[in-house]
Amino acid sequence: MTVDTLPAPARAAATSRPRLGFLGVGWIGRHRMQAILETGACTVAAIADPSPDMAAQARAAAPEAEVVADLDGLLDAGVDGIVIATPSALHAEQSIRALDRGAAVFCQKPLGRTAAEARAVVEAARAADRLLAVDLSYRFTDGMGRIRDLVAGGELGRVFAADLTFHNAYGPDKPWFYDPALSGGGCVMDLGVHLVDLALWALDFPEIRDVHAVLMAGGAPLADPATGVEDYAVATLTTAHGTVLRLACSWRLQAGRDAVIEAAFHGTGGGASLTNVNGSFYDFTAERLRGTARETLTLPPDAWGGRAAVDWARRLAWGEGFDPEAERLVTVAEVLDRIYGR
Repeated sequence: MTVDTLPAPARAAATSRPRLGFLGVGWIGRHRMQAILETGACTVAAIADPSPDMAAQARAAAPEAEVVADLDGLLDAGVDGIVIATPSALHAEQSIRALDRGAAVFCQKPLGRTAAEARAVVEAARAADRLLAVDLSYRFTDGMGRIRDLVAGGELGRVFAADLTFHNAYGPDKPWFYDPALSGGGCVMDLGVHLVDLALWALDFPEIRDVHAVLMAGGAPLADPATGVEDYAVATLTTAHGTVLRLACSWRLQAGRDAVIEAAFHGTGGGASLTNVNGSFYDFTAERLRGTARETLTLPPDAWGGRAAVDWARRLAWGEGFDPEAERLVTVAEVLDRIYGR
C-alpha cells in the first residue's frame, strides 16, 4: 500500500509525518530509530536516555531532535508516538502513560512482566484509540513469513507438532535481568517470548489447553520463580486441536556456537523449518521438508531486524489507530504466565 492508495482520512494524516520520541537509545533503540528514519515515514522529534553518551550518539543520526530528560519531556514535546527501549519493569507503566497522553506506542518485548500488565496496556491503547505494537521481530524474517504462508495455505497438511529453540551462549549483561521483580523472569521472558509468539502466530493463535514446563538455574531446578530467574527452560504446550508445541531456551548454554535458533513445523503433508546459520543471531535459512528431501525457501542476507518498528511507523503515518490484533499480545503473555506457574 502507498500513501496515494490510502482512503482520504488516512491520506490526509500521512501528508504530515508523525513526530516520534525515543525513550532509551542503547543499541536496540538506535537501530530501530535508524530503520524508521530510512523509511521517511516519521521524524525524530525528541530523544531521552539516562546516558548522555547514548543520547549524543542517537542525536548524531537525528540532529534536529531535542534531547530531553525523560518520558515526561518526550510527551511534553508533543510527539505522536513513543518508541520504548527501557528495562522490562518499566514497559507497562511507561506505555500506559504515553497512551493516556495520546501517543501511539512501539515497545520492546515484553510488553509487561505478567499478563495483567500486558492487558492493562492493551486496554489503555483501546481507550485512547492509539496504535500499539511490540518488537516481536522474528515474525518479520523472510523465512517465517514463508513458513506461515505454507501453514495458512494448507501445504503442510494438518500441523500436529512444532519444535522451537533459542539458546544463547551469553547471558544478559545488565543486573536487572536477574531480578524477577524487574524482569518478570529469565530466559523464557527474554528469549522464550519470541518462541511462544512465533508458534502461536504461525498457527493463527490456537487455544492452548495444557502447559507443562521445567525451569532450571545453574543446572538444578529453579526453586522459586518469584525469587530467582531461570537460565534453561523447556515447555510443552498442547492446543485444543491436539497440536504439540515444544519450546526450549537458555542463557549461557555450551552449544559450541553463539546461538541456536530454530523453528520447525511438522504436518501430515510435510514440514518447514527456520534455522540460524553458523550460530548467527541474524542470518537464517528456511526450508520446505518432504520426507528425506528439502527445498530452500529463503537464504541470507535478510535485513529483518527493524521491520517490526518500520511496520508500526508506516501504519502510524497512514493514520491507523487501535488495532484489535494487539489483544494477541495478552494471549502470548498469558502463556508465559502459565509457563511460570502464575
